[in-house]
Amino acid sequence: MLGTWRRGGGRAVAGVLAPVLLMGAGLVGCSAGGGDLKEAAGLRLPDGQIRGGAFSVSASEPEHLVPANATTTADGQVLSALFTGLVEYDPQTAEPRHAMAESITTDDQRTWTIRIKPGWTFHDGEPVTARSFVDAWNFAAYAPNANGNAGYFNKVEGYAALQAEHPATREMTGLKVVDDTTFTVRLADSFSQFPILLGFQAFYPLPRSAYGDLRAFEEAPVGNGPYEMDGRWRHDEAIRLKRFPGYKGPAPSADAVEFRIYSKPGGGYEDLLAGNLDIATDIPPDQLAAAHAEFKSGFVERRSSAFYYLGFPLWDKAFGRKELRQAVSLAIDRNAITKAIYDGSREPAHSVINPLVPGSRPDACRLCTYDPARARRILASAGGFTGPLHLWFSTSAENQPALEAMANMLRTNLGLTDIRFDVLDFSQFLSLVKARKVTGPFFSSWLMDYPSPHTYIAPLYTAGARTNRTGYANPLVDQHIAEGDRAPSVAAGITAYQAAEDVILDDMPVIPLWFGKTRAVHGDRVTHVAIDPFSRIRVQDVQVVG
Repeated sequence: MLGTWRRGGGRAVAGVLAPVLLMGAGLVGCSAGGGDLKEAAGLRLPDGQIRGGAFSVSASEPEHLVPANATTTADGQVLSALFTGLVEYDPQTAEPRHAMAESITTDDQRTWTIRIKPGWTFHDGEPVTARSFVDAWNFAAYAPNANGNAGYFNKVEGYAALQAEHPATREMTGLKVVDDTTFTVRLADSFSQFPILLGFQAFYPLPRSAYGDLRAFEEAPVGNGPYEMDGRWRHDEAIRLKRFPGYKGPAPSADAVEFRIYSKPGGGYEDLLAGNLDIATDIPPDQLAAAHAEFKSGFVERRSSAFYYLGFPLWDKAFGRKELRQAVSLAIDRNAITKAIYDGSREPAHSVINPLVPGSRPDACRLCTYDPARARRILASAGGFTGPLHLWFSTSAENQPALEAMANMLRTNLGLTDIRFDVLDFSQFLSLVKARKVTGPFFSSWLMDYPSPHTYIAPLYTAGARTNRTGYANPLVDQHIAEGDRAPSVAAGITAYQAAEDVILDDMPVIPLWFGKTRAVHGDRVTHVAIDPFSRIRVQDVQVVG
């Protein structure tokens, strides 16, 4: 999933450009939404759990709230509370486990039989059936719908037919409904990773109401998750959810949660300090030490699945020489930047695969070691670089100092004196990257969509993939990815995915920069605040105590 994108493809998820920083305002006291709002604490149950109450958490403005088209971390944060998929991931380890699925079985890793748990309903009372999944997947994959997550269904037999300019069908031949609780999936080839993917939001079910007026549905999505919408999406302001009383999974602790949306960097943290917010995730870098000291019991930190990189617009001939891209990589001192600017919240990346998943190698990238002399030699042999170098990124108090330091290194080490910043708000930045209208390297990140090395390789580097933002294409990479996909197990596919990574790290369509950590701060009104491996607050676990 794109991180400073999804989600991922994002997943990245997977993954997929999402802002890695989530920003928001409060639910209690005076708030940006106007008026005074004070929520009561929950009630303690005999087992010690506190049930009830409402709380607020910071959030970025989502791009989309239709699962098939939701590619950012901000999208996933909200949708993970509104929907429940066939599979969910352990909040600590990301290990997949059944959620709505009763069973997922196969004899050949190509034809899969999926049985869902009976008795589940959507928030509007419609039963969740096998048809709910099959229709949602066909809708996601149908090219005229232009869904950002369509590519996640490319393994399903019949997907290609839906990608024609004017498809003759709206349904993939590989999807068959057997009965209300059973459907089968026939893949174009064996794919050992398939059941791991099924927790990603692209695979959520949809009710029939989604297809009548999609725009109206997106303003108040109807899901099957622990929370349901409480009113409509108030764009650039807030999204409020309330407990869904008919939920068949583990009941959420709080009665309501409000995602408050900020465009101002650090605005959520300011509201937390003022007592108008319960959970903030947009801690300014220069406030980290103070936040840790101020909120000793309310400071939450974990390693995230984020992979930060500098992507090149390979459709522009100015960046077509891999030697230029290699020289830029060698001219960047990742250790200095992560130590001086991020103060331990980032670690230098020498792989495009995050250490949270199998297959990541700490020394995979031979061109990620700081070597300015070699960088100058490679750049000279490639004919140098003329004209201004534009660096594109979205507004971020956390990341802009790192980009400025990087620019200084390129000036000093490569003699690129004319470097210009193109800084936009996230939605503008994402739109221009998707439309291939950026005119220079762009800073982005990718979060996993599912816990497999596949999520860091296939969505970003497969030729023609919707989340391949650089325009990169290498048949050898596609071949290695296919070999990994056909392997008999996740572990058996690692060697092939690593072979693809070796080619990618030589071609350098993206420059690995660093891996991240996710932090949040909360006040004493709430407890059990945790961040999952996808950099999302586990809102269903938060308990309101004050």
